Amino acid sequence: MTETDIIDPRGLIAESYRIEGIQAGECRSIFLDWALSAPDGEAALAQIKNLIARHASANPDHPMTAVLKEALNTPTKKGRRGGA
Repeated sequence: MTETDIIDPRGLIAESYRIEGIQAGECRSIFLDWALSAPDGEAALAQIKNLIARHASANPDHPMTAVLKEALNTPTKKGRRGGA
């Protein structure tokens, strides 16, 4: 990772892989923090795929790897939501 890393600019994802004993819930919180500053739509999915390529092969059983893979599953639209 470089200081100008456009995929993980604050190093949140990389740091999560360094935290010994981190749990899935903590990884989801870190991912949410990362996602709030990530681009929308297809650009975010591309960045997630790049993060998986960067970290998952060396850490296949890490909870952050599972969180990143879950993030690729786009939710299906289930009709209208909202008020009357």
